Amino acid sequence: MIEVENVAKDFTLHNQGGAVLRVMQGAALRVGPGECVALTGASGAGKSTLMRMIWGNYRTDHGVIRVGGTTVSGAEPRAVIALRRGVLGYVSQFLRVLPRVPTLRVVAEPLLTLGVPAPEAEARAADLLTRLRIAERLWSLSPTTFSGGEQQRVNIARGFVHHYPALLLDEPTASLDAANRETVMQMIEEAKARGAAILGIFHDEAARARLCDREIDVSGFTP
Repeated sequence: MIEVENVAKDFTLHNQGGAVLRVMQGAALRVGPGECVALTGASGAGKSTLMRMIWGNYRTDHGVIRVGGTTVSGAEPRAVIALRRGVLGYVSQFLRVLPRVPTLRVVAEPLLTLGVPAPEAEARAADLLTRLRIAERLWSLSPTTFSGGEQQRVNIARGFVHHYPALLLDEPTASLDAANRETVMQMIEEAKARGAAILGIFHDEAARARLCDREIDVSGFTP
């Protein structure tokens, strides 16, 4: 479902006369349906860079990235947007949403974009917000006013509201209390059970040991 073949990434250093710095080379991995794979390595080794290339935010300078039937490397923006709508979900560490949009709508939005009727989409969103212990009195408010932990849980609910065939998870259990951490791990296990291919960054060693089938050290892709 997620395939990375001989991928490299360069950054242009404009403050150094346009010099090119290669930060990743020869990256290769595969994540199949129902599998959870952890990216490991020291801070700065390239875990987030690789995730952003798979998501389509960073250009791939060499090699091929495929998710489902879409070749992300070199894809037109419309193809990447279509992939994100129905196939590839992403739970980042930070919630990025338009201000003044109610939390219930923020979480339901991925389903609404796919044409799911509003009552059904909002019911699914409400179920997840309840499960993640976001009080109902907050659902009509913008999540931009919430605490960091509440925003993280809204972000997780938004990322899981649609049953994406592939998921990218960036520290999904970080900074959560024990009860919500357990809930999120159960949600990841349920996604695996229904066949989602999951690639994630898990600094929580206990969560990584419980959830992940394999680990890939991205330090091996450093030039």
